[in-house]
Amino acid sequence: MSIGVWVLGDQLWRQQAALQSCPEPVPVILIESHDWVKQRRYHAQKLVLVWSAMRHFAQELEAAGWPVTYAIAPDFATPLRQWIEAHHIHELRIMQPSDRPFRHLIATLDLPCTIKFLPNNHFLWSEADFQQWAAGRKTLVLEYFYRAGRQRFQILMDGKSPVGGKWNYDAENRQPPPTHLKPPSPLRFSADQITKDVIKTVTQGNFATYGHIEPFYWGVTRAQALQVLTHFIEYRLPQFGPYQDAMVVGEETLWHSLLSPYLNLGLLHPQEVIDAALAAYAERQLPLNSVEGFIRQILGWREYMYGLYHYLGADYCQQNFFQHTQPVPAFFWWSDRTQMNCLHHVLSQIERTGYAHHIQRLMILANFALIAGLSPQAVENWFHSVFIDAYDWVMQTNVLGMGLFADGGRLASKPYAASANYIQRMSNYCQGCAYDPKQRVGDRACPFNFFYWHFLARHREVLSHQGRMSVILKNLDKLSATETAAIQQQVQRWYAENL
Repeated sequence: MSIGVWVLGDQLWRQQAALQSCPEPVPVILIESHDWVKQRRYHAQKLVLVWSAMRHFAQELEAAGWPVTYAIAPDFATPLRQWIEAHHIHELRIMQPSDRPFRHLIATLDLPCTIKFLPNNHFLWSEADFQQWAAGRKTLVLEYFYRAGRQRFQILMDGKSPVGGKWNYDAENRQPPPTHLKPPSPLRFSADQITKDVIKTVTQGNFATYGHIEPFYWGVTRAQALQVLTHFIEYRLPQFGPYQDAMVVGEETLWHSLLSPYLNLGLLHPQEVIDAALAAYAERQLPLNSVEGFIRQILGWREYMYGLYHYLGADYCQQNFFQHTQPVPAFFWWSDRTQMNCLHHVLSQIERTGYAHHIQRLMILANFALIAGLSPQAVENWFHSVFIDAYDWVMQTNVLGMGLFADGGRLASKPYAASANYIQRMSNYCQGCAYDPKQRVGDRACPFNFFYWHFLARHREVLSHQGRMSVILKNLDKLSATETAAIQQQVQRWYAENL
């Protein structure tokens, strides 16, 4: 009789809690379940990334002396039972899954052994820590959580005060892109034989995938993830801050870190990422606005999303504050079916890479879905399907809460709805577009414009109770009755042609 460890596909870290709980190597199993990935139409590169990273991690454990079983099967239960019986496992140790559906899956498995969960140590705040912070608060504001994290972990602090005298430097980090930007090229990797074998598995398998499977440039090992971190700190972090909200045709990554896939797989730990940024700040006197802006995404936003996901409960995924029900348009899956330049560029980029940065996700994709009245659940499913860094805990709060305001303001202080004016200011997507970003109605009217005003008009009553919306809603009174009616007709015509 012995102890065994099941390493899940997003827990690929030697110091993860279940492995760390064993003073010496014990039997370990990793499982590729083909049925599990058929739940949705995942990006082909997401499957390659996860499975290749799992296979590489299994090799790493084996080299370190762990008896590893790597199973490829339709389900999880069958290889688990066979492995438990073969190794006489009496206690199966699992680090607590990040995602609620996987916790439910494990609860339904009928296994011939005891299951022991170890607290998930891939985050800085445990679920209990977050619940303690949130208890008794009327609102769960990111800024206050972020400040609590800075103080708790003594990050960028001068005693009890923030370094530089300010908690965040958002005002310096929202610059529109200048005409000539020269961001560094992202670090890319060539596929090794393991990755090539996975690409073949995905290509030849019975999987309804999305996007292009090649070229595949993502790292698949901890060593490669560390290279990406080093490359970001050296070449991208110094200029990360000012243009982190900018969007430019042909510049898919700008100064963004590209670390989220590796953090969410467990190949990197948030503490070591923050430590690397702090070390560079101290040693190279990097701009504080860039360093703080990056750390806020890790220590603030990422931890906040994870904490909220578990704090808000299982019914959060059903929230639909505005009662939006329109389906996701076909061009979300096939980018060549839209003439909107901004959407075409972002969607085609996702098809090629599985990646888009946070403003492309929030102010192009989610913004359009919000003002066009798309179903929050359908949109969240799409986000979860197409992004290489997507997991249940990532997408529910980000998409439903931040992007679509489907929770009625439990997360965001106002809906992030914007017209084409924002896109024109923060990008060059409007140049050469079939639509005019200045027009609200007519053949060349930008859909972001007529949907934006239609959204404000049809939800005016509920939006009037959102304090930050009052000034914006007053602009509705400047529209004539004729233009309001024309906007309504334009919206209905768009639905008829695109849905």
